[in-house]
Amino acid sequence: MPSDDLSGQDLPLYSAACQEISCKTERSVPIDFVHIHAVQAICEILIELDVDPESIFEQAGVSTQIFSVTDAISFASLGRLTALAANHSQCAHFGLLVGQRTTLASLGLLGSLMRHSETVGDALRALEMHHDLLNRGAVVELSTDGTVAIVSYAPYEPEAEGIALHCERALAALTIVLRALCGANWSPDEVLLPRLEPPDTTPYSSFFRAPVRFGQEIAALVFPTRLLRRSIKGANPVARKTLERHIQQLEAVIPTDVTDEIRRRLRTTAIRKQINGKQFAQTMAICRRTLSRRLKAKGTTFKLIANETRLGIAKQLLGDTDMSLAQISAALEFSEPAAFTHAFRRWTGTTPSAWRKECRLQ
Repeated sequence: MPSDDLSGQDLPLYSAACQEISCKTERSVPIDFVHIHAVQAICEILIELDVDPESIFEQAGVSTQIFSVTDAISFASLGRLTALAANHSQCAHFGLLVGQRTTLASLGLLGSLMRHSETVGDALRALEMHHDLLNRGAVVELSTDGTVAIVSYAPYEPEAEGIALHCERALAALTIVLRALCGANWSPDEVLLPRLEPPDTTPYSSFFRAPVRFGQEIAALVFPTRLLRRSIKGANPVARKTLERHIQQLEAVIPTDVTDEIRRRLRTTAIRKQINGKQFAQTMAICRRTLSRRLKAKGTTFKLIANETRLGIAKQLLGDTDMSLAQISAALEFSEPAAFTHAFRRWTGTTPSAWRKECRLQ
């Protein structure tokens, strides 16, 4: 590798990437994995709060030796671990604390690619495109509407625990990343969180330095579109091309799964519009019959996965927000609340109201 391809501080990341590519070709990577950096952050925060990590890790079913044997944890396990840590530490904003431990360096090659992107918009689009290198349980999406830009984080694991904590962790991490690219004084115009408002909102307003809206249907940062055009100081186009090439090598050895891909794509459209199997097959450039055959081999169907995805979103909004049934029904594109209630009863055997009440009692 010529010395001018990567900056000096990126060379260690390149070497690590080569080793990672080699390792991933020899071992299976879980489909729903999340990079282990968040687990390290949880351990550190618990120690700082004078809480013994050992028992919490044991309750979560996560080995304390995980750091020496793997670089990934399942999305569900991370959510369970974060929820237990928040409960035992009695820290309602625990996910926020975990996200604040993020750095561009902790994102590995993807963090370096973002730092060497030409503009902030290019960096966020790189994160959107390659987020599955770090997290295969959620999607990041960048969208614009006139003068307003929104970067959102949407979990697609249907029954994962601690979704609200996952979301606040991700938005805190996104804020840290944007401050690394734009300057420490950067703040969003607005923060949207799909969780109940905690008794003390000061940690959120102090960190984000912006209005925080709780009980929302999505997790997102809102900011002016013009930010996307801001140049990133010190970006190296040669390093960027090299990093893109090696990221593509990493992605090539991560196993793909058609059901995982469907859940990912459905999650980005479920709040805005419904998509059927034929439309999805077209986005994958395969025929509907081929898609059905692949799903049948896995013992499932497109309709079943779509229903699981919508049910997961419904449970998240029922459990983690105070949105009304009418609001949730509209968000999930049901014709009316009665149709949503009927579908939820068919999926779960109970009504949305009864499920919400039972969830709040736990």
